[in-house]
Amino acid sequence: MNDHSVAQLADRFFAAIEAADTAALEELYARDAVIWHNYDNVEQPRDDNIAMLSKFPTMFRTFRYADIRRSYFAGGFVQQHVCTGLKIDGEAFEVPNCMVVLVSDGRIVRIDDYFDSAQDARPSGYR
Repeated sequence: MNDHSVAQLADRFFAAIEAADTAALEELYARDAVIWHNYDNVEQPRDDNIAMLSKFPTMFRTFRYADIRRSYFAGGFVQQHVCTGLKIDGEAFEVPNCMVVLVSDGRIVRIDDYFDSAQDARPSGYR
């Protein structure tokens, strides 16, 4: 994939998360995709990640990606951004985040997700 194609994939991926669009996420992830988080050092299977992302509307009134900076490399991209929005209780949040995303055959095969767990905006029951 060229940078333009990867950029389109990335745009669709982050828009799907913002919209909690599980059907789109199922199309964008490879069947055996894994999502690793720095805060727990666990590789989360694709379906578990989609299930967690589908709960965003119960956790957040709004959720958006801001201050997006993206760089491409052969086989994927790195995106730095700030997750912003309102928690379900109305409290605002801003969480800096970095994702290293590997892409193969037009689908996401791996994400290494980095953020400070002390800033995790999810309610404790969803962590």
